[in-house]
Amino acid sequence: MRGNVMTTAARPLAVSAPARGSFIAADVGGTNARISAVHTDTDGGIQVLSWRRYPCGEYPSLAAILAEFVEDHPAREGIDCMVIASAGVVLDDEVINSNLPWRISLAQLRSALHLRELHVVNDFAAAAHGTSRLLASDSRLLTPGVECAEPGPALVIGPGTGLGAAICIPRDGGVVVLPTEAGMAAFAPGDAREDYLLRWLRARGQRHVCTEQLLSGPGLVNLYRALAERDGVAAALAAPAAITQAAHAGDPVALEAVLMFCGLLGSVIGDLAMTASAHSVYVAGGVVPQLLEFLPRSEFRARLVDKGAMRAVLERIPVRLVENEKLGVLGAASWYLQHLQEREHREKAKHRRATAI
Repeated sequence: MRGNVMTTAARPLAVSAPARGSFIAADVGGTNARISAVHTDTDGGIQVLSWRRYPCGEYPSLAAILAEFVEDHPAREGIDCMVIASAGVVLDDEVINSNLPWRISLAQLRSALHLRELHVVNDFAAAAHGTSRLLASDSRLLTPGVECAEPGPALVIGPGTGLGAAICIPRDGGVVVLPTEAGMAAFAPGDAREDYLLRWLRARGQRHVCTEQLLSGPGLVNLYRALAERDGVAAALAAPAAITQAAHAGDPVALEAVLMFCGLLGSVIGDLAMTASAHSVYVAGGVVPQLLEFLPRSEFRARLVDKGAMRAVLERIPVRLVENEKLGVLGAASWYLQHLQEREHREKAKHRRATAI
């Protein structure tokens, strides 16, 4: 499957960066790999020269996807650097991620593409870096009437196959990104129905019930199945998209599951925003774009701000849904530019120490 070739520009960082030339940025997920050739400007801006989406299941490896990308894009000729944003861990020169249909062999990529440099960055760390590159038109406000935020830390969260979250702290010359494992935090019920969900999961052998078991694509399925069992009806749906579609059609169990999901999302965003002292929140893709119709009908906003004495603070935090599908590649590219800048600073400091001796 071949995607469209696109050329776009991303917002430069506040502090200019030196020209870096061109490189490949990739955002590799369990369903799709998004590949682009990017060029950086002298002011630190990122130009996406080409961007394509490839369904991972239709290719035997990431190397095969990249080979097709290179063949289709002569502009790639001579580029010898690549940055990959991916979930998973690097082990013995391979990226291992249970959600991918294959492992990513870094040695194979270096050899096949004749790469001088190859970097792998956590997908949510990349997403957090990418938020600093977004234009105003790249996101949708989820908190009507609360649009402006004071400069400060931003929370980036995304319920997808799991629940990812990162904290992005601005600083001179870039950002500091703190990846988290927020999805593994213990689930905290907020009402009697959520008490039932906790008991339902524990009855199935889940000693540690973590938040992403309810706030993710598979989590939406868990919500639906638990509510169906509570109501004594057959759980006929097995995929998040099917549950969302049924909710749109008025299926009562699916609708309750979706509305509970939205309320839980608000509650978790409120908790994490307090923990991170966030001044703004970005929701990055995943399940949420399918739920936009339901958010205003749900307890999303009420649960987000219902945090006792912190209500007045949370009422001032804007929450935005990122709608730019290039967030991952922009983030990978932005991470790489900051990595180069930091590496240059270290090398200059090392040279100064050496010459001072």
